[in-house]
Amino acid sequence: MAAVQPKKIRIVAGLGNPGEEYARTRHNAGFCAIDELARQANVTYWKNQSGAEVASITVNDADAESGKREVLLVKPQSYMNTSGGPISKLCAANKISPEELLVIHDELDIPAGDVRVKIGGGHAGHNGLRSIIDKLGSREFARIRVGIGNPPGRMQVADFVLKKLRAKEAEDFDDATFRAAEAAALALTRGVIFARDNVNGKR
Repeated sequence: MAAVQPKKIRIVAGLGNPGEEYARTRHNAGFCAIDELARQANVTYWKNQSGAEVASITVNDADAESGKREVLLVKPQSYMNTSGGPISKLCAANKISPEELLVIHDELDIPAGDVRVKIGGGHAGHNGLRSIIDKLGSREFARIRVGIGNPPGRMQVADFVLKKLRAKEAEDFDDATFRAAEAAALALTRGVIFARDNVNGKR
């Protein structure tokens, strides 16, 4: 069955874990991309709402009465496995449908450094996505997937995604999350379909 067509994005949620010990880990790719989006938009104020850090930005929208559209940047503070709670509460409070949600997350099944835009789909074992799908009762939200690759050797997945990054790893990770933020900005201004067609396979 074809995915529902996305609408104009009104929430961009990055997935991660709160706390300094997780700040430079692969599992926090979503948080890092949101921070970059906020930096580019000169965000100076975050508020705590519905169990998340939330900032408001505006993007150009020719269809809006004012020529601008408000978009919420969201970092759930409930830890990865329960990300769906804060996100679903914010969607409900702002009357935002799943098709108006864009989620940025790390992805094991994509080579490290690749960034891809996807519309709908399952959770592929990602507990953050599983929680969002469960709480929203829908999988029809857009995603930006930041590839982190698979763990080397016999390393456990949990150890791999939560491990502090070494210098070269951190540099490559920063580059990938920067490109994820660029992909999100493209989705906000030109639409998710345009972003998908101009980001996927272009590295």
